[in-house]
Amino acid sequence: MTSIREQILLAVMAAVRPTAEGLGATVHRSPTVAIGREQCPALVVFPESDAITERANDRVTRELTVRIVALARAVPPVAPETEADQLLTAAHAALMADLNLGGLALGIREQECEWEVEDADAVAAAIPARYAITYRTLARDISSPG
Repeated sequence: MTSIREQILLAVMAAVRPTAEGLGATVHRSPTVAIGREQCPALVVFPESDAITERANDRVTRELTVRIVALARAVPPVAPETEADQLLTAAHAALMADLNLGGLALGIREQECEWEVEDADAVAAAIPARYAITYRTLARDISSPG
């Protein structure tokens, strides 16, 4: 049995993968090592937290926070921020196209976005965006929708 949380994460990956790959980006989930230059542009999905927001009888409403990072590297005068923004914009549209992720979630809310720029062997830009995904399970079984 797979938890609803894991099913949601797999649905997020499935939603953003075609768009990212269509833009020539690689897609990764929670990598344990840094994304190399040859893997950029890249879209990286990290589950950050899963909180209980409400309990009612035998049902539990939960909020899964997912961070999606668009990563691009470029040699000036090309701007990696522009490429990362295009990748994140496409991923956002793909994710928000089905707000209940095929019936797994009650909804998706965009939370925040940041910009990070580093000067390494090429200028790297990362744009992380966070999404809160609300879903419900049975109190006794997190693999059963509530």
